Amino acid sequence: MIRSLLTFAAALVLAAPLRAQDGARAIDVEAAPRPEARATRATTPIVLDGVLDEAAWGRAEVLGGFIQSRPDRGMPATESTEARILYDDRYIYVGVELWDPEPHRLVIPSLEQDFQSGNSDIFGITFDTFLDRRNAFMFLVNPKGAVKEAQDFDDSREENAAWEGVFEVRTRIHDRGWTVEWAIPFTTLRFDPHRSPQDWGMQMMRRIRRRNEESYWAPLDQRDRIHRMSKAGTLRGLEGLRAGRNLVVKPFAVASGTPVDVSSPPTGPGGTAAREWSWTKDAGLDVKYGVTSRLTLDLTYRTDFSQVEVDQERVNLTRFSLFFPERRDFFTENSGVFSFGDITERNYRSGSSLRDFTLFHSRRIGLDGGGHEIPIVGGGRLTGRAGGVEIGALTMQTDSAQGLPRENFGVVRAKRTVEGVGDFGVIGVNRQSTDGSGSFNRAVGVEANLQPTRYLRVNTYLASVDDSGTGSDWAGRVWVGWRDPFWNVSVATKRVGEEFDPAVGFVRRAGVASHYATVGVHHRPAGIPWLNEVNPYLEWDRVTDLEGRLLTRIWTGALSTSYRDGGRFGLEAAHSFERVTEPFTVSGQATIPEGIYRFGEAALSVGTSAGRPLSGNARVSRGGFFNGDRTSASLSGEFRLGYHAAIEVSEERNWLDIPGSERFSASVSSMRITAAASTRLFASVFRQQNRITDERIYNLRLNYIHSPLSDLFVVYTRRDRPGLPRESLLSLKVTKALAF
Repeated sequence: MIRSLLTFAAALVLAAPLRAQDGARAIDVEAAPRPEARATRATTPIVLDGVLDEAAWGRAEVLGGFIQSRPDRGMPATESTEARILYDDRYIYVGVELWDPEPHRLVIPSLEQDFQSGNSDIFGITFDTFLDRRNAFMFLVNPKGAVKEAQDFDDSREENAAWEGVFEVRTRIHDRGWTVEWAIPFTTLRFDPHRSPQDWGMQMMRRIRRRNEESYWAPLDQRDRIHRMSKAGTLRGLEGLRAGRNLVVKPFAVASGTPVDVSSPPTGPGGTAAREWSWTKDAGLDVKYGVTSRLTLDLTYRTDFSQVEVDQERVNLTRFSLFFPERRDFFTENSGVFSFGDITERNYRSGSSLRDFTLFHSRRIGLDGGGHEIPIVGGGRLTGRAGGVEIGALTMQTDSAQGLPRENFGVVRAKRTVEGVGDFGVIGVNRQSTDGSGSFNRAVGVEANLQPTRYLRVNTYLASVDDSGTGSDWAGRVWVGWRDPFWNVSVATKRVGEEFDPAVGFVRRAGVASHYATVGVHHRPAGIPWLNEVNPYLEWDRVTDLEGRLLTRIWTGALSTSYRDGGRFGLEAAHSFERVTEPFTVSGQATIPEGIYRFGEAALSVGTSAGRPLSGNARVSRGGFFNGDRTSASLSGEFRLGYHAAIEVSEERNWLDIPGSERFSASVSSMRITAAASTRLFASVFRQQNRITDERIYNLRLNYIHSPLSDLFVVYTRRDRPGLPRESLLSLKVTKALAF
């Protein structure tokens, strides 16, 4: 199977020479000069209505000439985009005309804040306010005014998607396209107020989703995105700016209710106990303060996360733990500052065994092993830059609950970038019992992330853990990757000690040494207008114990293709070696005994463009599974009812035949219905079922943004499990942001 895939891939790769351009000639995006723009001071008020009819807009410099990064790299954008930049004492204004002869074909999937921008027509802008060519504030908007903002760090390596800024935007769709009118307060953007005039890095982009087209003001390669600030242009001419106090105080109040039994013996309908709702009330406070233009202090008291959506159920057929991402806003904001471990590089491939360790995982704070909340008394976080060093410090105090003691969690992080070389960082993590027992778990780590050339990257780290109960151990990794427009090659080696267990981190597999290598190509055949890219590759993943005994080895050969309309198709074949040193159960249905197993698997995957009203992805596979067989199928789809509502469904099924047990199925399914009445009022209903345990979870969430950064949440969650009482929770939460 692998040989057949590679033969097919080679035929596609060699089918034609390099792509030729019809008509206009493409520019060399790598050699293109860095564009510059000048902001114009507005002397009269700007009325934010999505119409650029004030006289100041007519005096502003027109910024156009957008260049495609995809699908036709280096070619002019198919439609004209004209942007203008104004400012006054309080705001920077962005006005944009986005011409489109078919405005009825604009793709607008949602009105929700922080929408899935990859599925939408959008305009975006980034500001590098310190002109360090590495960090930026990013703002995206779709034609109906739904927005998404983020902070980006380290020249696109890390993103703080949870960051929220205060700003206003208005859009308008007309018969020639659509317009954007943005007002961003200078208090939202951190900058050095002592510099005048100000020079900022700036990038702008436009996506025409129905054509799968992205174009940029400062030309970019296909591998790069809007937050690649080392390739951004420059905005000049900002004079007399005042930074403001940068203080936001956000008090909140929350009421939570759960049904409790009030009769014994049962007297309710059908012999069940009568139930009444029991309510608790609480209040707390979040504070964000700009200590300096580059340092931000966040404080939280009686931290509450009742508005967070429940985790997505997943099938685990392995003998190792699953990694669940952080979803709580306080911890997702600036989470990239504290990232340390198996961090993948964008556009570079890395094996699964090299993505299963992080020294700091904030889900270990305020949640027990089953995902149940542990009260957080409060804490603080300091992030930013000082003296050319990126720093982060976090402390959180939890209360005793569910048999767990009061604990304090602390993290300190520092990273320094050396221009033309890379960055070097250190981290320290501490988990300390504060109930007098003296138990602790402490971890330290050092790292280097180097980029000697445009295409070569080298990442390495070394970490150590010291635990009051189990002692100390260490882990380390070296990864080297090469990614040019054609080749994608990487190799890596990693070691994780037997007793390496960071109590505020995540380790999927300890006591092992991992080795990985991959080689692949990214080819864009000429003469096939519907085909975007062909990507054949090989992977080799090898895991041994610390004595060198082979535990896992996987050979994978695959071919993935992408199409101009956004569709995808893939073939994959793998052969595995597994040494099971201890018997384990699969979904509680069958036991895999100790022994050595060799088996293969083949898979096929397809996907349609997410820009269509009806889109989906499917994957089917068939092959061995240790001493048995497995057939798997997964399907996900979305149906959008305009931009006001959408229905998403997903299903994952695994049929297993394992000796010693009857044929059984392990599967999970989910459905989410979202609705948006406007860009400030949203609702969602989420249902998921784990057919292994027959557990059902329902989550209803209503969010009304009553003023900037201020919300009203109504959240209802219900969990049904066979043989156990139903769990229900209704929460009402209101927040109010006060900016000073």
